[in-house]
Amino acid sequence: MPEGVTVTVLGNSVSVVGPRGELSRELPAVITVRQEGGQVLVERPTDSAPHRSLHGLTRTLVANMVTGVTTGYRKELELQGVGYRASLQGSDLQLALGYSHPIRMTPPTGIKIEVPEPTRIAVLGNDKQLVGQTAARIRATRKPEPYKGKGVRYRGEVVRRKAGKSGKGAKA
Repeated sequence: MPEGVTVTVLGNSVSVVGPRGELSRELPAVITVRQEGGQVLVERPTDSAPHRSLHGLTRTLVANMVTGVTTGYRKELELQGVGYRASLQGSDLQLALGYSHPIRMTPPTGIKIEVPEPTRIAVLGNDKQLVGQTAARIRATRKPEPYKGKGVRYRGEVVRRKAGKSGKGAKA
């Protein structure tokens, strides 16, 4: 466990407190979570496939909570297209994506949105799942299309392009 992080285990509920805040989550009941020294130990009852998968899931969820309260998570999005831009109106995100109206999105509690440039959006927060879900909701407003590549995409995402109509052979 990093310095300044405390983990509390009550039954199948785990709470993690760190310098950036507090996260808590209900975990699967068949998996045992206990704290020993400076470590959090996750144990499974048997070696069956469902228990092994729940063991890995539980370990990752606890590790993500510890990372969230120490360093936090960040997802970046890019806007590509003529006239596509983003801006902040208070804490709300306003998007101009070629529709007849601007799209206004209010971030959930615990999520902060930054717009360093009109074509870049950063979603920040402590909860990895909530950061990813918020970024996915923003991307879903105008997914990148394969012909011109316009839309909202994750930073570094590669959009496979398709060839358009060739137009040859149209006259018979």
